[in-house]
Amino acid sequence: MRIIVISDTHQNYLNLKEIISQHLDADLFLHLGDGESECTLLLMQFPEITDRFHNVKGNCDFESLPLELSLDLMPGHRLFATHGHRYGVKSSLTPLIRAAREDGCDIALYGHTHQSKSVYEDGVYVLNPGSASCPRDGNPPSYGIVDVTTAGVITNVVFI
Repeated sequence: MRIIVISDTHQNYLNLKEIISQHLDADLFLHLGDGESECTLLLMQFPEITDRFHNVKGNCDFESLPLELSLDLMPGHRLFATHGHRYGVKSSLTPLIRAAREDGCDIALYGHTHQSKSVYEDGVYVLNPGSASCPRDGNPPSYGIVDVTTAGVITNVVFI
């Protein structure tokens, strides 16, 4: 299973569209917040991905999106997705990892910091795809790919 993870597009529809266009065959698309208007536009342009596209509410979003999302991916793998601002991810990943573990998840995805990160900590694969429009870590805009198979989980950050 291939999951495309995007966050913090902040009105940059062109980068979001380019990422999705390159991965139309992905099994799942997750937008981790701060991009509700461009996500709405994207689904109008790509209605064929509507059933595979999920997004959560970021601190700059206004619509009634969920604050977090948990999904069963395949036996033995469950995913927790949130923007991250409610878990204090700018100072520590501990609350995020704790929340994921309490929900039975071995994968935790977050955004908010605009800084890409991929780590394995306390039995949880943690990925921040960075920002697809305005990174704050000195890297180019980025997104994430999570591959989940019976052999395991691989998380990657892809720079645009």
